[in-house]
Amino acid sequence: MRAILSALFIILLLPLTATAHELRPAVADIRFTQGSFEVEFRVTLEALIAEVDPNLSDTSESQDAARYDALRLLPPSLLAKEFTGYEAQFLSAITATIDGEHLPTSTTALDIPEVGDIELVRDTTLKIKGKIPAGAQELTFGWSENLGPLIVRVTTPEGEDGYSAYLQSGQLTDPISVIGVTQQSGLSVFANYIAIGFEHIIPKGLDHILFVVGLFLLSTQMRPLLWQISSFTLAHTISLAMGMLGWVTVPPAIVEPLIAASIVYVSIENVFMSGLSRWRPYVVFGFGLLHGLGFAGVLTEVGFVQSQFVSGLIGFNIGVELGQLTVIALCFALFGAWFGRKSWYRAVITIPLSLGVAAIGAYWLIERTLLAA
Repeated sequence: MRAILSALFIILLLPLTATAHELRPAVADIRFTQGSFEVEFRVTLEALIAEVDPNLSDTSESQDAARYDALRLLPPSLLAKEFTGYEAQFLSAITATIDGEHLPTSTTALDIPEVGDIELVRDTTLKIKGKIPAGAQELTFGWSENLGPLIVRVTTPEGEDGYSAYLQSGQLTDPISVIGVTQQSGLSVFANYIAIGFEHIIPKGLDHILFVVGLFLLSTQMRPLLWQISSFTLAHTISLAMGMLGWVTVPPAIVEPLIAASIVYVSIENVFMSGLSRWRPYVVFGFGLLHGLGFAGVLTEVGFVQSQFVSGLIGFNIGVELGQLTVIALCFALFGAWFGRKSWYRAVITIPLSLGVAAIGAYWLIERTLLAA
């Protein structure tokens, strides 16, 4: 029975060790000029052309994975040719209406980077343009559901932040003023960034999920878990705010390997420590600062309307916390509630799972250092 349980738990972790082919939301930066608007997309062009389902957490789960992987190996010139056959389909998926009237758009630029590290997503810059009729007031923008979520950021003709939103698949923006800043309620921004924060943990944040799992596995008692989670939450809240305010800037090339190292540390300590040590909350606090800087990197990509900075920051942090609590609740439902009081819990669940999580973290550490060179 114990052997079966251990094997089952390790098997459940195996998908997380696969090479990540991340599916990230696209970003659309909208700028208004005299008589026209331009949208600069940052997209994973290969996933769009291959029609990978955006609801998947990893492209390897898609029935079109082989097509996607083949496209990722193409040099820019050949991938641009592939886009030529896809361009009409892409433009037809875009919804751009001015004062309720649909406007046609056309592609004006396509910038595809050279093939680099094939373990990393290649971001393509794609620009489209549309005309704004004289006297127009408001633009509504979005794209079709099959293209996935979309981050929209708007810059006014004066260069101000005019609007910001995280659109779920198929969702459209609120009406956006083409002549000034669009007023957004604090409540709508707050709710929007709660969703962004939660999604960054579930399903997008596998490294953060594994770190929280490592904290959970130390002990079935509530007190050690509360000490760790409180320390982690306080730390990443501080560093997230400092990162977004520009007070602290650490390159992802440093932050991401250290996050992987944090997973290894807490998991290995679980093997050798049967309870909360005096130093562990302080160590978790230090790792929490690193994770907060990782969160700040995500928010930097999303962007804020400066007038709603505080509500967006708080909303994102709450979403992250809700994601972490969901992970803990799932761990408790799967392991703690059923087996937490068993005499064999530590030998059968804590140690094997911790070793499995440590192995994944070690792989990511190597991948983000030695293999990234």
